[in-house]
Amino acid sequence: MNAAVPSFAVISGAQVQRALQGREKQVVELVEAAYRLHGAGDSVNPPSYFLRFPDRPTARIIALPASIGGPIRVDGLKWISSFPENVAAGIPRASAVLILNDHDTGYPFACLESSIISATRTAASAALGADRLTRGRARPARVGFVGTGLIARYIHTFLAGTGWSFDEIGVHDLSADSAEGFRGHLQRSGVAGRITVHDTAEQLIRASDLVVFATVAGTPYVDDVSWFAHNPVVLHVSLRDLAPEILLASTNIVDDVEHCLKADTSPHLVEQRTGNRDFLDGTLDDVMSGRVSVPADRPVVFSPFGLGVLDLAVGKYVYDEVGRSGELQVVDGFFHDLSRHG
Repeated sequence: MNAAVPSFAVISGAQVQRALQGREKQVVELVEAAYRLHGAGDSVNPPSYFLRFPDRPTARIIALPASIGGPIRVDGLKWISSFPENVAAGIPRASAVLILNDHDTGYPFACLESSIISATRTAASAALGADRLTRGRARPARVGFVGTGLIARYIHTFLAGTGWSFDEIGVHDLSADSAEGFRGHLQRSGVAGRITVHDTAEQLIRASDLVVFATVAGTPYVDDVSWFAHNPVVLHVSLRDLAPEILLASTNIVDDVEHCLKADTSPHLVEQRTGNRDFLDGTLDDVMSGRVSVPADRPVVFSPFGLGVLDLAVGKYVYDEVGRSGELQVVDGFFHDLSRHG
């Protein structure tokens, strides 16, 4: 069998943004399809690898290798850094690239700026979770965001882009400037609901039917079960905000059991405390497939670890869109010395 070496393209953040902007519904459908492929076993998604630094304890770089089948049929790796101290220096906390590898030859064929792809797939996953986990209960009219950075902005965009509107939007952040900045973004985006900046997480949680955690917290700081007495749906995107007591009093849905029970996430802390996984009710794919039903009479916590297969699905979509636009920037001669014996 003869196989051609693929060309190698570099796709900038500007191209990524143009390919994804205004296509929230399509991207959520793409993420849903990727979750279904993963649930059916048509993927490979090894554990993420965390590169940490003794001299920079708050920083990390994470490798997410993955492979997805179905019509997407691509392998690859997301390499994403999180340096929280960047924020004080005036640049974003996270930066990332995504490498796509050809299914048949293994050759990498594209390198994409991936902080936008990562935020997009995270927001699409959250919006999908919000939709699926609120079915069978009153649709939330009050949303609250704990943490007001890039991910919160993308999640709000995806909620709005998939038909959500709210009477009230709550905002809370340890940084008053960040909270005000997010409030300004919401006002500029033309939201109809009342926007309230809350002084405490407790105020926000008690005032919200849908709660979004999008922080950089390393350890839980929310431990009072009574704050959730009104049974909200919680999108626990940042994974380490909630103490075990909260999860043990809630219905718990994850995106992947093995991935979520690692790296001292809140679900991992519950497993360490109890010695079992009985507190987990299932995955989002279980909910979508009808294998798990979500009760309306207790809090629901969705803890998505964030799967590399989602990055691949969104990245391949971007690659195809840029290719269709005729703007693919190919690096000529990237692969060299291709004759086996010279």
